[in-house]
Formats: sequence, C-alpha cells, structure tokens
Amino acid sequence: MKKEKAYILLAKQEGISNRAAKDLIDRGLVYTHDRKIKIARGLLPVNTRFKIEKVLEPKKIFEDENILVIDKPPYITSEEISKKFKYPLLHRLDKETSGILVLTKNEDFRKKAIEEFKKQNVYKEYLAWVKGIVAEPETIDLPIKVIKTKSGAFAKVSADGEDAVTEIEPILAFRTKSKIKAIIHTGKTHQIRAHLKAIDHPIIGDEKYGGEPYKRVMLHHHKFKIFDYEFESPEPRDFKMQEQRDNSRKKKK
Repeated sequence: MKKEKAYILLAKQEGISNRAAKDLIDRGLVYTHDRKIKIARGLLPVNTRFKIEKVLEPKKIFEDENILVIDKPPYITSEEISKKFKYPLLHRLDKETSGILVLTKNEDFRKKAIEEFKKQNVYKEYLAWVKGIVAEPETIDLPIKVIKTKSGAFAKVSADGEDAVTEIEPILAFRTKSKIKAIIHTGKTHQIRAHLKAIDHPIIGDEKYGGEPYKRVMLHHHKFKIFDYEFESPEPRDFKMQEQRDNSRKKKK
C-alpha cells in the first residue's frame, strides 16, 4: 500500500498548509484509531483518516495593576500565552500541563514576586493522575539535576543535583492508578514529573518520565498563593472523565 508523510496527509484531509498540519501533530493533537501521531514525518497509508483534538481558549482568572492570571489549557506553551496577552511570565507550565499561569504587568511587582519564589513563600498545588496505588501521604526530598538537550530539558534525581521537595497526598485510588495532590516547595524544572518517576508513580501520559501513553500529561496546576493573592483553577474536564471511567469500571465489577 502506498504511504505518505503524516503531516502531508493531514494537510490534504483538513485543507490546511503543511506547516499548520505539522504544528498540530507536534502539539500532540492528532490521532488515528485512538493512537496519537507522534512523528509528523512518519509514513502512513494514504487512506489514513485523522481525528484532531480541540484546543480550548485560555481564560482570564484575575487581573489587576500587578498581575494577569490565566487558566491555561493543555497543548499551548506558556510562551504562546505570554505573546498572546503581551505580558512576561512569572513562571512556566509545560505544554501539556493545564491550570494557573501567572503573568506580571509591572517590573516592581515582578522583582518582589521573584524574591517570594526564592524564599519559598509561594504555595503551588497540583493535581495529577499517576500510575499505581498511592495509599499514604509522602514527602519526596530528593535532589534534582536538570540536563539541557536539543529536544528540551530533562530532570533526574541525582546526588549532585539541587534541593527539591514535593509533598504528595492521595485523593482517589483505583486498581492501576491514583489521583493525587502534589505541593511543591521548590520550583525545579519538571520537579513533580521527575520525583513521581523516582518513586515509581509516573504521571499518566508522561512518556518522557516513564508514564503510560495517554492523550496528554495528566498534570494540572490547581491552586496558587503569593502575597495576599490566592487563585484556584477548576479540575479540567479530562480529569473528571478519567475519574468517571474508573468509577464506572469499578461498579461493573
């Protein structure tokens, strides 16, 4: 059977440019037979039909003279949101991570906020779906070393790394997975992802850190506190659907 590059076939199916098609695949939005297409230049049969996940629009949670707080959907980079709203980022979320993203509107506030991060006076709470059963709260106090590569940063637990502390707490547990709360006291690149891999509970969808394949990395920035500000991003739809599916399976048994 004749084959063609995935992004070329997608461009023809959707009537879009090759560049736009490649971007959709690179974002992790394109599927065929419920299987995510990961390599835009990969060869597929010419009769392949694709399904494209919809990207939600970023929503404003709060805005004043100091900050703009965005509820970030997955599949969009933090830098794209910064460009869209024309303010610099106070911190970053990975492309597939959803939830609270804070942008700053003046340099004076930005400097003060950065000092709060350095002093660990910022509260950052995440929700995650992870592999296996997390039965008890646990504090993961393992140093992390971040390695820069051409394909992006990679974090690993290493004796010569920097201090990193993550608290986790179970919320729900099913036969093969758990929903947890994760509070980070330090802000190392990919900290939660690396720490959860280190204790054999990788995040679902986080194949880079040993997680099983899924539509996206199931990590959500749920609550954030700094100075007198306090924000919450509701649990996203795909998190609730994951819970509903597992509850349904549990009842059938």
